Amino acid sequence: MKDLNQIVANNLKRIREEMKLSLDKVADLTGVSKGMLRQIEAGESSPTIKTIWKIASGLKIPYTSIINIPQPETFLVLREEIEPQVEDDGRYKVYSIFPSEDGRKVEVYTIELEKDGSFASNSHGEKTQEFITVYEGVLTIQVDDEEYSVKAGDSIKFMADRAHAYSNRTEHLTRASMVIYYPM
Repeated sequence: MKDLNQIVANNLKRIREEMKLSLDKVADLTGVSKGMLRQIEAGESSPTIKTIWKIASGLKIPYTSIINIPQPETFLVLREEIEPQVEDDGRYKVYSIFPSEDGRKVEVYTIELEKDGSFASNSHGEKTQEFITVYEGVLTIQVDDEEYSVKAGDSIKFMADRAHAYSNRTEHLTRASMVIYYPM
């Protein structure tokens, strides 16, 4: 597996060049400093999930277009070969299973939250939607001022074009599948 920082560096530079954008323009669009963008493109920085989301949202591109290597038409995804992104001291992990590629407007993830794990997410862009199915445990999701408790076997759909948060308030691991739809 290639180093995730190098994958992000290669993808960000390629995307920026395909869009014919300068580092200054990307900084303006994303709110990420030109210096940080330069470090990311050089593979010298390990950007957080929030930073990558800011870049993706600002450029109006899917998150996974920044973090994944383009795949062949048919392929098997082996969990042990996926390098998860980790937040909240290892209590929140996100595995990118199927990134958005070649015009496909969906991304598929597996998320895991350990006991007391949480993650607050920024908006994913206008009219973006999330579809989550919990397979193990209980996932608490907050969207705007509403809170939802999603149990194993249950699913939820919500507009992800606003801030939202996930948490596990139980003693056990929570595991879920997340699909993000980009209407762009």
